[in-house]
Amino acid sequence: MIKTLILTLIMTTSIVMAQTPASISPIDAKIKARMFKGHSWKASCPVPLFKLRYLRIPYIDFNGMDQLGEMIVHRDVAQDVVEVFAALYESQYPIHKMHLVSDYKGSDWQSIEADNTSAFNCRNATGSKHWSKHSYGKAIDINSIENPYISRKGHISHKASLKYRKRVHCKHTLADKAVILKRDEITKLFKRHGWKWGGDWPAVKDYQHFFK
Repeated sequence: MIKTLILTLIMTTSIVMAQTPASISPIDAKIKARMFKGHSWKASCPVPLFKLRYLRIPYIDFNGMDQLGEMIVHRDVAQDVVEVFAALYESQYPIHKMHLVSDYKGSDWQSIEADNTSAFNCRNATGSKHWSKHSYGKAIDINSIENPYISRKGHISHKASLKYRKRVHCKHTLADKAVILKRDEITKLFKRHGWKWGGDWPAVKDYQHFFK
């Protein structure tokens, strides 16, 4: 009886969350405070806060459960992002977690180590003195452990990503399904919306990275 009640509760919760639509909101005082405290935005950033949007996005986690994530993007791509992630949800594409990078003190390293999916972060591009596309809210990193950044020399900085150097689907797990390949639906979906993919770069590979 208890097992039946627990199963019913889980199924009911899943159904309710599955019906929760994504939302797009301006950056309010509470989110602004989180961004300041979390070092993901400052006055010298190339995009003012009024041009950014806070999103709440339903997704399926690596346990197959419905979750409601959060993300900040540029207002010009907010609708794109909502439509892409709605399609990803429908296709059952799994996402480990989706938190603001402010929760990781604005550290790209810590966010990747946590296998976090995120977008806006006011920082320089990797290995560059120029602003990253993330600083404009027009780039998203998805399942960063399963989809690593690989340098020109083939170096992968994050130990947990080493087993994903070989780009194939070889296991029937949600983590394996999270691996992004050129012909996967997620890649095609972003490209249909006019986004580009770091996995297409000729030398450096950034398999987690989609940008517009």
